[in-house]
Amino acid sequence: MAKQQVTVPDIGGAEGAEVIELLVAVGDAVEVDQGLCVLESDKASMEIPSSAAGVIVEILVAEGQELAEGAPVAVIDTGAEAEAEPAEPAPADTQPDAAPTAEPAAVPAAAPAATEVASEVVPVPDIGTDDAVELIEIAVSVGDDVSEGDSLVVLESDKASMEVPAPFAGEVVEIRVNEGDQVKQGDELVVLKGAQVVAAPASAPAPAQEEAPAESPAAPAPVAAAVPPATPAVAPAAGGSVYAGPAVRKLAREFGVPLGEVTGTGPRGRVLKEDLHSFVQQRLKAPAAASTSGGAGIPDIPEVDFGQFGEVETTARSKMDKVTASNMQRSWLNVPHVTQYDDADITDLEAFRASMKAEAERRGTKLTPMPFILKACAVALRDNPKFCSSLADGGESLVYKKYMHIGMAVDTPAGLVVPVIRDVDKKSIWELSEEVLAMAAKARDRKLRPVDMQGGCFTVSSLGGIGGTGFTPIVNAPEVGILGVSRADMKPVWNGSEFAPRKMLPLSLSYDHRVINGGDGGRFMSQLVSLLGDIRQIIM
Repeated sequence: MAKQQVTVPDIGGAEGAEVIELLVAVGDAVEVDQGLCVLESDKASMEIPSSAAGVIVEILVAEGQELAEGAPVAVIDTGAEAEAEPAEPAPADTQPDAAPTAEPAAVPAAAPAATEVASEVVPVPDIGTDDAVELIEIAVSVGDDVSEGDSLVVLESDKASMEVPAPFAGEVVEIRVNEGDQVKQGDELVVLKGAQVVAAPASAPAPAQEEAPAESPAAPAPVAAAVPPATPAVAPAAGGSVYAGPAVRKLAREFGVPLGEVTGTGPRGRVLKEDLHSFVQQRLKAPAAASTSGGAGIPDIPEVDFGQFGEVETTARSKMDKVTASNMQRSWLNVPHVTQYDDADITDLEAFRASMKAEAERRGTKLTPMPFILKACAVALRDNPKFCSSLADGGESLVYKKYMHIGMAVDTPAGLVVPVIRDVDKKSIWELSEEVLAMAAKARDRKLRPVDMQGGCFTVSSLGGIGGTGFTPIVNAPEVGILGVSRADMKPVWNGSEFAPRKMLPLSLSYDHRVINGGDGGRFMSQLVSLLGDIRQIIM
């Protein structure tokens, strides 16, 4: 077993880049130049390619980790020693066969090996586990010509997808498995027949002698016999055999792209990730008339050449922007939204907050309205548990969460992020104040880890510092509720005898109508308004 460590190459002078995505897992088979992980610096995102082909045996990084040039990324088992072992006995075995050959003049060039037409069963190789794995794809058909290394079938375990390659060039004469079968190491997959360059065994002289006259005029050595079958190996790609790696096949399944329709630009017609991306881009750019509706039956928005009307500038969207847009569209299309509006009288809250300014400075923090809003939401979630639930089992079940983790939407130069404040119900206003400021700073500095944005039960999106009198926030599925907070303003409020100036905070509560009905929403909002109007209730 030969192992090779992959390190971070020259990343363009960046002092450090964050690992934002791992593309492989331990046990995955990888090819040379296949992406292992994605790094993102202040200037760009980049994939770190594999410098060797083999199997991932160890991953040395984690998402959110900062890496610099030369940092170790993964360890790959290249299998170099295992491949070298069968080559050792070849010279010894071929010695006895060299003497009885009828044409001594041709023997010196072919002394190490002899060409044999043979049928051989290709079994499941060592897949790193004794458990059965699923055969998810048969890449060839009976009668196909394949080259050495071409994919025959694709197997998939819980951890990885892997191809079983052809051990030699030839013709597929029998397939002994079906898609969906569970197979283990040693199980028979296909039978190949064709020109095979092997070390001639004791019984090989007669067949080698029959083939020699046909091959000797074409080439000085039998190695040339393996070359012609490699030519038609690309042609069957349009039919059944597609030359692509496990990562590309997995990406194609995620995209819903038929690999047989993609033209490969890699070596020997291999389909690369770039080929898939180009294929998808071409389909997306197809005229709207070709497909009048999207995946949800929604008409496509036609592309417009805005440059014909005047000067334009086109910029690429950041990954964060695209992820946010995708999440918002998915939530909007899947969740039946209802939004309820109300105003909370926070006159007394603001007076109390102003009175605590000196204490906040002494503690080295700043007391904003957000900690009070989070605390009030935690009390309302406790008393209205449906808002702290999520749909499960395709809508057949509700999962009630016994914890109060609340997301806080933060607008940053890189895009919208939602860090999660954990156990809000168990923390004091001062603790929440410090955590809110710390999380907001981490978000603006792009130092949030994936774990910092997971596990939320409910979300608060505040535009109080920007303005507005109300908006419709989109539910952050699989959560079922989100609170929108707009800018507070002084308004005249009738107190029973006269209009009095009160500071009113506009609130917008959006919820998933599959889980929350109007009565649930009304009770939640009424309690929230009451809690913010008299913050003494928060501690009761």
